[in-house]
Amino acid sequence: MTAVLAAASFIALAAGQAKAQTLTPAEEDAQKNFVEQQEAKSRLAIYGWIEAGFTGNVNAPKDNQNFGRLFDDRSNEFVMNQAVITAERVLDPKVGFDWGFKFQFMFGTDARFIHSLGLLDHTMRSSLYQPDIPEAYLSLHLPIFTAGGVDLKLGKFVTLEGAETIDPRTNPFYSHTYIFNFAIPFNHTGALFTLYATKWLNLLAGVTRGVNTSIDDNNDSAAFHGGIGLHLNEGKFVVSAATHIGPETPHNNHDLRYLNTITTTWKITDKLTSITDLNYTHDDGADASAYGVAQYLTYAISDKITAKIRGEIWRDAQGFFAAQFADPQDPIRALEGAPAIDPRTVGGGRTTYGALTIGLDIKPPVPKPLTGLTIRPELRIDHSFSDTQPFNDSSDDTMFTAAIDVIIGF
Repeated sequence: MTAVLAAASFIALAAGQAKAQTLTPAEEDAQKNFVEQQEAKSRLAIYGWIEAGFTGNVNAPKDNQNFGRLFDDRSNEFVMNQAVITAERVLDPKVGFDWGFKFQFMFGTDARFIHSLGLLDHTMRSSLYQPDIPEAYLSLHLPIFTAGGVDLKLGKFVTLEGAETIDPRTNPFYSHTYIFNFAIPFNHTGALFTLYATKWLNLLAGVTRGVNTSIDDNNDSAAFHGGIGLHLNEGKFVVSAATHIGPETPHNNHDLRYLNTITTTWKITDKLTSITDLNYTHDDGADASAYGVAQYLTYAISDKITAKIRGEIWRDAQGFFAAQFADPQDPIRALEGAPAIDPRTVGGGRTTYGALTIGLDIKPPVPKPLTGLTIRPELRIDHSFSDTQPFNDSSDDTMFTAAIDVIIGF
């Protein structure tokens, strides 16, 4: 009878036909649970976006490539980076035990670089345009241990590391940092636990098959992925420290690779935000290290226009990490350890890279059913502070680019 009364009261209130009334505590709890259950039923969302862009290189390299770039590697060429569709049921910790999932499909030029071993990694292998499944996981919320409880992801998910992501809607710029391109993973397959220890402290730990692996693994060894999240000053100062440790060299399950980032986001004012991304990466097998920092500042001129600047210094000490992939299949070949890599695929040598990027976010209004439109022009200069010439057909120590991309959400 209590549940029936709560349901009847909720329906009457929603229709504007009921007057204020006094409920017992048990009836109030039943009504609250009923409302939460109705909200939970509507948490299934299907959404997506399309991103396309153009990067102009003033030196017009003959190989049509911008060294040190991945998602914007094609010079003076229009590309459709991503066409993405996502089905997702997000967790709601208010309902106690809860379940969710996420399944995402992508088609575009970006998919070449984010493939995981064994999953669509040799589909349309000769084309710049390829399919991929960036995420496919089941999620659970368990109301245990603390007031915030524990979340579990089980399946394929994007990495915890870095200030930038595969999803272009969360990034300040069209182009990416050297840290994002070469010093952190893109995705993992495994299990990841998040303990909401306090209102300001999250602890994360899990086991994965490695960097960018799913059905197959290039050395059949597990790895650790985890970190710490701090949410201070009512969320205006957030620190995320993450690490991934495990063997990543093909056919070598002994030598470890350490990928580490500390990302700090500080909302200085309502309009001005600072993001600092620190990185250190080391591979035991190659005895190679890379490290650096990227600093972002964004300023909201209005609710439609945001100005941005990003500076980065990143050192590839042994010339092991940064590369330019000439063939669409070379990124996955390198991950597999295959010897048949295009000879035009080159590294940049022992180089300290610097990059400075300025740009705008322009978000004009859009009609339904579209959910958003973002236009992002940018200017960027890359420079080698070492005695190397990695840019423009391996002939220059400096590269100038001007780019623009458009993201349409639905």
